[in-house]
Parts: sequence; C-alpha cells; structure tokens
Amino acid sequence: MDKRLLEILVCPLCKSTLHLDSEKHELICKADRLAYPIRNDIPVMLVDEARSLSADECN
Repeated sequence: MDKRLLEILVCPLCKSTLHLDSEKHELICKADRLAYPIRNDIPVMLVDEARSLSADECN
C-alpha cells in the first residue's frame, strides 16, 4: 500500500489514525476496534465492511 495514502487516511467513524496490518491486508482503528479490508491494493473504508477486533487483536 502506498505510504502517502496511509498518511492521509483516517477512520471514517472516529477520524483517528489507522495502522497497517500488512499480513492480514487490513487497516486497523484501535479506537473503534475495527479492521478495514484492503482489496486489490484499495482500502475499503466502509464501516459496514469492517470487521470487529477482539481485545487481544487491539494490543
């Protein structure tokens, strides 16, 4: 994923910084405990498409 894009993307729900999980191809919002998928190098920034993270995954 392009690092410049990662610098400007924020969580659509709370506007906090996202963290890249390159192994799972997801952008992580620790504040909302959501993981947004990256499909074909395109982040899917829809809350309905995000998966909820467990407490262990947020650490």
